[in-house]
Amino acid sequence: MSKTNYSFNWFGLVGVFLASVGVGYWMLFPEKTLPIIEPKDLNPALVDPSRWSQTQHTVLPFELVNQLGDTITQDDVEGQVRIVDFFFTRCATLCPIMTSNMKVVQDALQGRESWMLMSHSVTPEADSVTVLREYAKTYNADPNRWMFLTGPKKQIYNLARQSYFACYDEDQGGDGGWQDFIHTENIVLVDRQGRLRGFYDGTDLESVNQLIEDSIWLVEKKD
Repeated sequence: MSKTNYSFNWFGLVGVFLASVGVGYWMLFPEKTLPIIEPKDLNPALVDPSRWSQTQHTVLPFELVNQLGDTITQDDVEGQVRIVDFFFTRCATLCPIMTSNMKVVQDALQGRESWMLMSHSVTPEADSVTVLREYAKTYNADPNRWMFLTGPKKQIYNLARQSYFACYDEDQGGDGGWQDFIHTENIVLVDRQGRLRGFYDGTDLESVNQLIEDSIWLVEKKD
C-alpha cells in the first residue's frame, strides 16, 4: 500500500469516527424542543366548546388591573415568555402551594430578560387591588416580573376557558358564585407569540423544576 493511499484511508477512518461520534451524541442529547399545544391536545373538560376544533391557537387579548392598580393589556406582555396561573387569595389548599412555587420560578428566572409571571384571581369581586398588593408582598413578588391580576369575572373566566385552558367549567355562564370557577393546579407556559407550550402541576416541585428548565429555554431561544 502506498503512503498516499495509507494517509487517505487514515483520514477517511477519522472522518467516519467523528461522524459516528456526532450521530451518537445527537441520539443521546437531542436538541431540546417543546410542543406547540392546540386545544385538541387537551382534556375537553378544560376547553370551551367553541375552541375544540381551533388550530394555531394563541391567547386572547385582555384588559385587567394588576396589584399596583395599573391597567395591563396584551400590549404590555407582547414579546414576553409568560408563566400563567389562576388562584384566589382566600384559598387555603392548592393556592398557597402554587404561589410559593411561582415564587421559586420568579427567583430562578431573575437576571434574565423577556419573561413575566401572571397570576389571575378567580374571585375578582373579593380580590381587590389592595388585597392583591398585600398578597403579592407576602410572597416578595417583583411587580416588574410578577403581576397579580383582577378584573371583570366574565373576562377572567373567558381567559381561563378560551385562552389558557386552566379551569374546569361548572356553569357555562360563569356568572354565578365562585363555585362555578374551579381552577386547576396547572401553570401554563406561553411563548413570545402567545402560543401554549406547556402545562405543569404547580403543586409538584419536580414539575415546577421542569417548568423552570423549559422557561429558560424559551427565554434564551429569542424567537
